Amino acid sequence: MDRYLAHLRAEQDASPHTIRAYSRVLRELSALLGERALHTATRFDLRTYLARAGGSSATMAQRIAALRAYFRWAMREGLVAEDATERLARPRVKRSLPRVLEAAEAEALVENAAGGEREGAPGVALRNTAILELAYGAGLRVSELSGVDVRDLDLVGGLVHVREGKGRKDRRVPIGPPAIEALVAYLAGRASGPVFLNPSGTRLGTRSIHTIVHRSGVKNGLADVHPHALRHSFATHLLQNGADIRSIQELLGHASLSTTQRYAAIDLDRLRETWQASHPLAQRGGRG
Repeated sequence: MDRYLAHLRAEQDASPHTIRAYSRVLRELSALLGERALHTATRFDLRTYLARAGGSSATMAQRIAALRAYFRWAMREGLVAEDATERLARPRVKRSLPRVLEAAEAEALVENAAGGEREGAPGVALRNTAILELAYGAGLRVSELSGVDVRDLDLVGGLVHVREGKGRKDRRVPIGPPAIEALVAYLAGRASGPVFLNPSGTRLGTRSIHTIVHRSGVKNGLADVHPHALRHSFATHLLQNGADIRSIQELLGHASLSTTQRYAAIDLDRLRETWQASHPLAQRGGRG
């Protein structure tokens, strides 16, 4: 197991999140096997482990993905003659997207951020507005919002450089005048360090950003608003206004086009609803 995790770090350049997740699965399996080596696990052992571990279909799929990755490596290393995960059926995971704000709702939200009154720190309202502008205006993930540094901003060229996003991939994303104005007002000439700071002057964490977005949603009468909902709204509104899927893929930093194509499905659903509400044949139920 230690050799495999070292392989993930050194050769696969896996993210810390992936390494932690895979390590947890392998340690749970190792506990079930007792004194036996990890690579000796049989298909029966794996099914026993999965049955005992339980969890949602998404969690089960993640465990199976971790096991498959390990046994593929074990086969390449000559530790096993066959892949014990070969006949493990991966559960179907219903891929649902968070709510998508209407364009007017998103605009009202970013223009009326929660002021962070509980924090009692000057400039909090300016900071929160800048967070919302980047979350919706650039479609950044919450981890990317937390991780952005002042050096990553090109406020003259209107770009934010996202360093080591998901999959350790860099990308540059355009930002518009509202985001630039919000960042200039918040930074007030600050030239280095993390962009978003907490009251103690250190980098603002992802949990705090979730709280800021949620409170801003409540302030504007919007329930269940979080950073990922703003990211999804960003992509959906681009698609609705004529952007192509490939461009949206690049802006979001998706490794696979199939991930981005979920937005096309959402837009198709809206088109279908419009057709059903407006077309004479839909209203009559056919020609009869």
